[in-house]
Amino acid sequence: MNYIFIDSKEGINRIGIIEGNRLVEFYTEEVEKESIVGNVYRGKVLNVLNGMEAAFVDIGEEKNAFLYLKDSLSKEQLYDKGKYAISDVLKGGEDVIVQVVKESLGTKGPKITTHISIPGKFIVLTPHSQNINVSRKITDGEEINRLKNIGNEIKESNIGMIFRTNAENIGEDILSGEYNSLLSIYRKIEKERTFLPTPKLIYKELDLAYQIVRDTFNDRNFEIIVNDKDVYNRIISYEESFSYGLKGKIILNKNFSIDNNTNIQMDIKEALERRVNLKSGGYIVIDETEALTAIDVNTGKFIGSHTLDDTVLKTNLEAAVEIARQIRLRDIGGIIIVDFIDMKINEHISHVLSKMSEEFNKDRNKPHIIDVTKLFLVEITRKKIRPTLDRKTSIVCPHCNGRGRITNI
Repeated sequence: MNYIFIDSKEGINRIGIIEGNRLVEFYTEEVEKESIVGNVYRGKVLNVLNGMEAAFVDIGEEKNAFLYLKDSLSKEQLYDKGKYAISDVLKGGEDVIVQVVKESLGTKGPKITTHISIPGKFIVLTPHSQNINVSRKITDGEEINRLKNIGNEIKESNIGMIFRTNAENIGEDILSGEYNSLLSIYRKIEKERTFLPTPKLIYKELDLAYQIVRDTFNDRNFEIIVNDKDVYNRIISYEESFSYGLKGKIILNKNFSIDNNTNIQMDIKEALERRVNLKSGGYIVIDETEALTAIDVNTGKFIGSHTLDDTVLKTNLEAAVEIARQIRLRDIGGIIIVDFIDMKINEHISHVLSKMSEEFNKDRNKPHIIDVTKLFLVEITRKKIRPTLDRKTSIVCPHCNGRGRITNI
């Protein structure tokens, strides 16, 4: 069974995606403390740091935001490919329109960009670009050409767009309607450039629950289960504004609670553990550090029934599927290193990597396999947008300061 749930309880929304009766994504969000990713602000440049090719910008949040040089270049500067210093682009005290692309993590403030993008279900409006791009997950050549032709028909000359995976086989009238809605949002943002005060929030992204519905609802997700009347009404209103085909799919069930669902509770508990057991008897160990996340694969109790090579292959294949799910479920970002059990047969290595890539394709924030070292360490990157599930739902132990060990000398 596939469905999205939004479980609202005591001022907290717990949002999840179930695929094949397994929890594959899970987020929590305080109603009074929503995510700021996607929000657009008119901020004030505080410090310009040539040595770091970056600037600190006051956007009115608790921590000052961090703006890199590459994210501050204008459309013209991007296209002329000249070399610029951050001081050529920004001056202390000036106002700048920015969008948050990454939440605060630890002592670091939010990461921002001047390259505003406005996402819809089918299209992402990209005013900093003039190009028409199509999601890499759409591979049919005729469909790619159809979407690009539609893009040329509906877009304004100086404002680009990206057709998302959901745009595949969607009619021109629906795509045109969404493009015009996104363009209207951008025009409102542009009008705020010269209005006081600064800093100021000038566009608020939909809260996390509606982002999940917008970005993930498709034919695989047959239902959206909501237990709060206000949330239900807002999603219905969202549907009436954009016509995303949600009618008949949204179910208001005031008795729904993940606290009463044993399978969901077990999946959440497992996602917060260091060790994850595999059905075969093997297991994986996931360690999050400041620099990267390390994942180790072990055969454990699995002894197989044929050769050692066969046992190792079966364990690694099972681990590849579970690792992809755990990365998605825990929302692990940044650098990820996977230490599979050593394999001597090249076909087996290719099989495991192919299976992992196949599973990664199910992830909205698709991880990328960068390389495989001589020690068969698989290097992976995944965009880091928000704190991981573990950091979102726990605090550092005051006794060991997160080391997991207490000195006894």
